[in-house]
Amino acid sequence: MNDRFLKACRREPVDATPVWFMRQAGRYMTDYRALRQRYSLLDICRTPELAVAVTLQPVDVIDVDAAILFSDLLIPFTPMGLDFDFVKDEGPSISNPIRAAADVDRVRTFEPREALGYVLETIRLLGGELADRVPLIGFGGAPFTLAAYAIEGGPSTNYARTKAFMYAQPRAWHRLCERFASTISDYLSAQVEAGAQALQVFDSWAGALGRTDYREFALPHSSQLFSALRKTGVPVVHFGVGTTAILPDITEAGGDVIGLDWRLPLDEAWFVVGHDHAVQGNLDPTVLLGPPERMLAAADDVLRRADGRAGHIFNLGHGILPNTSLEHVQALARHVHGHRSRPLINTDHTDGKPQTNTEQHRRQATDKH
Repeated sequence: MNDRFLKACRREPVDATPVWFMRQAGRYMTDYRALRQRYSLLDICRTPELAVAVTLQPVDVIDVDAAILFSDLLIPFTPMGLDFDFVKDEGPSISNPIRAAADVDRVRTFEPREALGYVLETIRLLGGELADRVPLIGFGGAPFTLAAYAIEGGPSTNYARTKAFMYAQPRAWHRLCERFASTISDYLSAQVEAGAQALQVFDSWAGALGRTDYREFALPHSSQLFSALRKTGVPVVHFGVGTTAILPDITEAGGDVIGLDWRLPLDEAWFVVGHDHAVQGNLDPTVLLGPPERMLAAADDVLRRADGRAGHIFNLGHGILPNTSLEHVQALARHVHGHRSRPLINTDHTDGKPQTNTEQHRRQATDKH
């Protein structure tokens, strides 16, 4: 099996930079759109044979080093008593959102091997399909993001309801997040038992929090989740969007690999995270909408900033956008595999000599002390 991705998660040397893409199975693919004309998103998630087919679509046509389970972050909501569906052009909509402290009591825990057996069956089937190809990544949501969805009732631009709930009812907030942390740790552990070889935890909305709020309202529950997941023995990726200001705290919360969005150059972000962690990222997804030469130049910049250091997994800073060209994605994956590392030369120096980014970081660390 191609194990580049797993080796990079462990910061082991690889023959080429591993690459996969968030939302690598999705609306930018003709085959996926054809399937969606016949089945809803939830139909696909809840039917193992369909979920397997969609998971494999990008593996069959793009030179990726990992497959990611096709499912949705909110799949655990139904057995928890939070009813939801997808509204066209709007995203998920929860019909009975949490708006008061008393509502937390109706959020149930569940046994994932029973309530979400179809997800685990999908993983088992994929084990047979992918055994000699690439590893499978399972995934779930972080407590803050899931609690925010449950309170907002769907997508939000300012997370006002979530923050108001946190501030006004902190005890209820923490009870809710503890419930999500416990439930998702069981769910992800069951995914590993079924055959997932790595996990990714999406804290998609954590970037809405400043450092003080993140440390009080999110970090304890994410730490609880990641602590439990260490027992699975598989690498775990911790990903959030807009998290530049809280990268040290995201890292403290846990994860073997820290997912980076595009807002901070990769070498600078990795320095903040620390080189004792692997990193994943961090090309801006919108770059794939432009000319191929600009896309590949931007990818080269990311790869040069990685500086050949073990532990870099190439990905986008968020998911592939629906209007992205499949040909661009294919070309990008090939380009990443063909790249040979050259040190990034930085002319911001004190002695008149050019420095690689590694040397610059060593100087910066010395200056801080």
